[in-house]
Amino acid sequence: MYKKTMKILNLIITLLILGFSACSQEKTPEVSTGTLIFQSGFEPDSKVVAKGSDADIIGVDRSFADHNDWVNGLDNHPDIGNFNLQYQGGDSTMRFAKIISEPGNPSNHVLHFWLNEPNVEGSKGRIQGNLYGNKGMKEFYQSERIFLPNDFNTVRTFPDKISWLTIAEFWNNITWSQTVPYGFRITLGIGKPVTTESDLYFILDGQDCQLFADGSQKYTTLWSETNQKVKVPIGKWFTLEYYYKEGDANNGKFYMTIQQDGGSKEVIYNLTKITHNTKDPNPDGVTDFNPIKLYTSKQLINYMKSQGKTLQIYWDDFKLWKDKRP
Repeated sequence: MYKKTMKILNLIITLLILGFSACSQEKTPEVSTGTLIFQSGFEPDSKVVAKGSDADIIGVDRSFADHNDWVNGLDNHPDIGNFNLQYQGGDSTMRFAKIISEPGNPSNHVLHFWLNEPNVEGSKGRIQGNLYGNKGMKEFYQSERIFLPNDFNTVRTFPDKISWLTIAEFWNNITWSQTVPYGFRITLGIGKPVTTESDLYFILDGQDCQLFADGSQKYTTLWSETNQKVKVPIGKWFTLEYYYKEGDANNGKFYMTIQQDGGSKEVIYNLTKITHNTKDPNPDGVTDFNPIKLYTSKQLINYMKSQGKTLQIYWDDFKLWKDKRP
């Protein structure tokens, strides 16, 4: 009798667990898929236009049926600020961002970042896409395809470590305004861990940022990560996906994957870390970020030029979601 009763109880418990699991699975897609904000593969009628000393992307990517309008869909989105391309100095002989036909595949268009000289006051080089003035995104997901041409093999021979070659940056309160306290940023870059020739790896860190009255800034690194199991591909298209969730050391999240064309997806980072300023009493989400960026030192730029090479990145298939989760 006892065994029969226990079997019945176990069956009931199993059915309850399965029922609960089924309910949970039904709700998961609604949360995980999120809401698509914008997508573009830089196809016609997308185009880069001059905007003062910087640039912008306007037009509609006709390769997508919706969420594909750079101005009406992205700039005018209720949750997103204005997009533009920033150089912070120099001219087209030093740096540029252009939409071009993909080398070797003229039927596909890509966004080309080209950086040949330190265009910012001779001290550093910058090309970046800005999404500034957001309403505070506490959770978002980003994807884009990237191609690093063979010139990037010369970066592997730079005669020093590389800890500053930024390709994306996320600001949970900016540092260039005296009216915004509690600055914080997550910086994603490409790094080289040794002074000798070596493979390149993705590097990531989170920093408290403080702006002083005289305009000077102080950055305090709270956490730093380098995954040396996954090499940065050169000469091959790959897709990076990022997930950001605002939170403290117990529930802040940063997740990142890579997938080479034709290959399987690999997780590079799955971190539970603080993703806002440690002193912020009321974190209000990411208001400003650089989803695509090429930003580095004059030393690396000048080294590349001395070797007859140029720092270049090709971008394609940029997508951005609100509240999407891995």
